[in-house]
Amino acid sequence: MLERIVPLSLRTRRSHGARAVVTGAGSGIGRAFAVELAARGGRVICADIDQARAEETVALIERTRPGAAHTFRCDVSRRADVEVLARFAESVFDEPVSLVINNAGVGIGGKPVGAIGFADWEWALGINLWGVVHGCEIFTPMLREAGRGGIINVASAAGFAAAPSMAVYNTSKAAVLSLSETMAAELGGSGVAVTVLCPTFVKTNVAKDGRITAQSQKLAETLMRWTGFTPEHVARVTLDANDRGSLYVLPQLDAHLVWRLKRYFPAQYTFVLGLLERLLPQDDSTTPDRPAVTDRTGV
Repeated sequence: MLERIVPLSLRTRRSHGARAVVTGAGSGIGRAFAVELAARGGRVICADIDQARAEETVALIERTRPGAAHTFRCDVSRRADVEVLARFAESVFDEPVSLVINNAGVGIGGKPVGAIGFADWEWALGINLWGVVHGCEIFTPMLREAGRGGIINVASAAGFAAAPSMAVYNTSKAAVLSLSETMAAELGGSGVAVTVLCPTFVKTNVAKDGRITAQSQKLAETLMRWTGFTPEHVARVTLDANDRGSLYVLPQLDAHLVWRLKRYFPAQYTFVLGLLERLLPQDDSTTPDRPAVTDRTGV
């Protein structure tokens, strides 16, 4: 009740002085979250499957906040890794974690259902969906017991846009969106705020590090370059939203437009998407094979 009646300016904001865990912190939005949290006086566990990249993030933070960040190698698709991450965070902070950002994710797209293959489904869902499930299931009891904190899940506008030839990515992000909405209802009044980030294009390396057909990768990189927001901007906006207790963050105008079109004109929206899919040239070529353990920021 106090959370609802006391003005934000008169209470401590969750993102300031946080004891935070950020997955996928080695690059992109994850790195931006970690750096911004440290700038707001917090301490951060920078978790990533690529420890070298996580160490780069920590080095950036150490320039101004020595001792404020620590690395942890974590494959979020493995429950045991996330369980160890939670214990590591408790030992480092010597206090309960106060903010968890489930950000790690991979890009995948360019093939229709039936041509994707089960290996790619399992790989992408293991990171994009199960990585978030592991983070929520393991850290939520800690936050609930503490009686205050925040959870930020990084989804995507793809979760509601449902663009063709992106079934795996769309499915994973739609599930993260639904999970976040469910948790927001369950945690109402607990002092733990849930926020789900649904951007369109953000200037990250997700297209390069994922499993995307060559033509789709070229298009994604072009759109990121010309229309994408910086990870730093997205991180700041999302942390501010969690401070306010806001559930949804759609940082770009095009995300808001798609959100409304899909809800007001669902049949027409789907028809137009299908028409565009048939008109666009098809490309069955793929980008070079990536290691199955790739774990990067997803947008």
